[in-house]
Amino acid sequence: MYKLLFLSFLFVLMLHAEDKVEIYASSIDSKDNIVNASGDVTVIYKDYFLNAKSATYNKATGDLELFDNIRATYDGEYRVLGSYAKLNIEKKEKTFKPFFMLDNSSEVWISANEGVNKDKDVDIDAGVLSGCEPENPLWKMEFSSSDYNTDSQWMNLYNARLYIYDIPILYTPYFGYSLDTRRRTGLLIPSMGLSQSEGFFYEQPLYVAEQDWWDLELRPQVRTQRGSGVYSKFRFVDSEISAGEFRFGYFKEKDAYVEKENLANSSHYGYNFKYENKDVLNQWFGTQFQGQSGLYTDINKMNDVDYINLSSNDTFNTATSTQVLSRINLFYNTSNDYFGAYFKYYEDLTKASNEDTLQQLPVTHYHHYLETLLQDHLLYSVDARATNIEREINKTALQTDVNVPITLYTSLFDEYLDVSYKANLYGQHTKFSSNEEVLLPGVDYNDGYFARYYHVLSASTDLTRAFDDYTHVISFSSKYTLGGNESKTGYYLDQREFCSDPENLDSAECEFYNIKDIDEAVEFNMAQYLYDSLGKEILYHRVAQKFVYGTEETKAGEFENELDYHITDSLSIYNNMFYNFDQHLFSKIFNKASYEGYGFNLSLGHMYRDTFLADNARTLRRTSYLTSMARYTYNRHYSYHTRYDYDLESSQRKSLEFGFLYKKRCWDFGVRYAENNRPVLTNDGQSSIYDRYVYFTIVLKPFMTSTKDFGESNIAMRLNE
Repeated sequence: MYKLLFLSFLFVLMLHAEDKVEIYASSIDSKDNIVNASGDVTVIYKDYFLNAKSATYNKATGDLELFDNIRATYDGEYRVLGSYAKLNIEKKEKTFKPFFMLDNSSEVWISANEGVNKDKDVDIDAGVLSGCEPENPLWKMEFSSSDYNTDSQWMNLYNARLYIYDIPILYTPYFGYSLDTRRRTGLLIPSMGLSQSEGFFYEQPLYVAEQDWWDLELRPQVRTQRGSGVYSKFRFVDSEISAGEFRFGYFKEKDAYVEKENLANSSHYGYNFKYENKDVLNQWFGTQFQGQSGLYTDINKMNDVDYINLSSNDTFNTATSTQVLSRINLFYNTSNDYFGAYFKYYEDLTKASNEDTLQQLPVTHYHHYLETLLQDHLLYSVDARATNIEREINKTALQTDVNVPITLYTSLFDEYLDVSYKANLYGQHTKFSSNEEVLLPGVDYNDGYFARYYHVLSASTDLTRAFDDYTHVISFSSKYTLGGNESKTGYYLDQREFCSDPENLDSAECEFYNIKDIDEAVEFNMAQYLYDSLGKEILYHRVAQKFVYGTEETKAGEFENELDYHITDSLSIYNNMFYNFDQHLFSKIFNKASYEGYGFNLSLGHMYRDTFLADNARTLRRTSYLTSMARYTYNRHYSYHTRYDYDLESSQRKSLEFGFLYKKRCWDFGVRYAENNRPVLTNDGQSSIYDRYVYFTIVLKPFMTSTKDFGESNIAMRLNE
């Protein structure tokens, strides 16, 4: 019977061979121009597969009608269900009553009274859409009409109403979205917030992607009691080996807000340009160099730190800094030689003027990689740098550094002991230029050079032993350093005594002095590792001690102890500490404990540092900082987190955050409370504001992107200070 039915329809539809339809059924009867099929009817038409209980075909009109329990799959992407369907082969029209469509990739379904498909377009009557389960969906969007293009996979909804359960939330006369992941021009998910001092915040991003090689994101924003502005990001790919992005932003403050907050600037603006090319010389200049060349550019400019603060409604996840660095790196690398040029421009946002800040424009660098002679027993390399130190006012300089280490190496006692002797040749020359407005009294900036060589004798051994369940590796090393001859003239001779004192390093006289003393010293190191049978590290432990000679008495340097211990697969501790024998105090202690298992992710850390220098306007003698974080994933739906950072030295809470996130197939919902201390620039200089926010995360999938852990929220409410 299947064969007879197939041959009948094949004969009927050969008049439209390009639109051939194959029909299979359990039984069939034909009278005049009407063919009736029943019993598990299957229709194959191009990329459509349709199933129904019965079907009728009119040879005269070309109408194919299907009845009851209709299921349709198009190109494996979506399914259409209904009780009635009509296909006109000649007119290329398809009608479904009622209409139900499911897109497999996005899991979005649409239910309507009727759907009509002609060619690539589907027109849908009034209905409802959702990404949740069809029965009692958490969110749904009702519409008066809709159209969908199966080729572009773009759907338009008209007079759309968004409901959370049965509560109306939002009305829009038009809503368009894509059922695939192709980049398209359109509106992105808005962000909003509420603050007593700044008023209502609203940001509506616009995404433009008209060509494959570039896209643009515009993010206009308004803060009703503070001002308005726009931030943008332009990304481009100009070749297979190069890409870049340009960011620009501007925000205009209201006069009343500027006066109230005593802000230094009534507008905030800046830009950032990043570009990377992995074979710049051959691509730009048409060369055929065999080595690797590259260009990396990261240029930043802003008038104050509020340019960063205002870029988002989520200040907790926005990194702010009062120091801005712009740089351009260009290099060419071969197996033997490396050539580089680096441009670094520093901007201090806390200063009224940046004209006295030292800039490196540029640094040229040459390095000759390690060469070996005498059957790999003699090793040497060459490194040279020329740094042009510029600024708008006061002294500038050109510094040239050359470093040539020469090492004699061998192994003894059947390679149980490695010994080496290194002679290190180093020289630096500085040539000054005069742009100063006010000379420092008593300071002479005379051109000069510094040259020296020193000796390093090293010995080391590594021992490994494998046991049944683990492997132990231990290494011992010692290094003896002996200062050789030195020669110095000009600036190096004039400022040697003053700038060698650590307390004078930040003084203006020592801006160009970067010479470190080489003392006669011996240093001992011990490191050990413990690995399990799978090669996973269980324990890393290292101790180091330095003794300095050449003074009236032997001086012990700082003792360092470092430990990284994975107690279990879930629990680990890390410790790094330095003990200063002169002060009989620890100069640095860092501890961190981490646990990850059974849904928990916990960490507790503490950093302590003592410079042993008096407090000044720029830095404090001691730093004592506590950081903590806890996350708990109850199941695939519920997760909780908290974070707390505290400055023990200033007795000031730096940040606090806690919240939860609930995830389901079609939606995410989260709430978090956050406190954060962020910098601002006022007329009185650098200051800070302690923000307190409640953030809400609402994600309706697939229209919105699912959050990653506890990322940026789309709704914020700032609490009173």
